[in-house]
Formats: sequence, structure tokens, C-alpha cells
Amino acid sequence: MKLICYYSYTGNTRALAYRIKEKYGYDICEIKPVTPYSDDYDKVVNDAQEEVNMNYQPELQDLNVDLDKYDTIILMTPVWWYTFASPVNTFLHKYDLKEKTIIPIATNGGWLGHTFEDIERVSGAKVENEFSLKYNNDELLEEDKFVSFLERIGK
Repeated sequence: MKLICYYSYTGNTRALAYRIKEKYGYDICEIKPVTPYSDDYDKVVNDAQEEVNMNYQPELQDLNVDLDKYDTIILMTPVWWYTFASPVNTFLHKYDLKEKTIIPIATNGGWLGHTFEDIERVSGAKVENEFSLKYNNDELLEEDKFVSFLERIGK
């Protein structure tokens, strides 16, 4: 079984997660920090750089899902300073995913960095079908690429 787990700051990643859910009916859960990030985007960008450099792991709200039921996790994250967002860092450290397959999806402005390598390294899971999607602010720049990806992961 497949589960979609996502973290979204601006809502872009969330919208894509729900498009996958609507297409395939996969279960879905949101990775949410206990203390929400500021609404000030520039502040979050600056804070995120410090968090990534410190390997910060914010406390998360309960996922309300039994991860043991799933063999594949579609893990969706925005890219923060060339890697996954800090709440995803907590998720990857908190849960034992070594026996899982992760299909990572990274939303970004064009700077993917080492996001996928970091997911594989931290999780210890099998990582496959990595997918990067570029945005310009709130505009998805690669709609056709996303539609093709959806067809691939549903098989």
C-alpha cells in the first residue's frame, strides 16, 4: 500500500499531494510542526537556512497514521537550502523507514541540491522514482512533467 506524507509551507506541495490522492485514492497525512512557521516568507527563508545548518528537528504533531500498514511512502517536501524542509528532517529521524520504499517529490524554485540523496541517507529506505517540480512563486512550471509522473507512480 502507498501513503502520501507531505510537508507544505506555502501550500504548493499540499496541492500536489491532494492531486495524487484524488487520482489514486492513496491515504494521506500531513507532516505538521507543533509550532507553526511564521507567515513572513522572508523570515522563514532566513530561519530555514539556520535550521538546515543546525540539522534542526522541530517537534511534530501526531501523524494519526500507522506507518506499518504501508510499504511505499510518497514523501513530498519543499526544498530548503538544497535539502528537505526541517519538519521532514524530524519525520525521517523519528520513524523507522528502513524497510520502506520512498518515492520523494521535491518542490523547488530550481535549486534541488542534494535533497534526494539526503532522504536516502537519513531514512535508510529504498528511494526510487525521485521527482523534482519547479515553481515560480505559486505557479507550477512543469504541469506536463507532473502528469507524466503521476502515470508512472500509479503502475
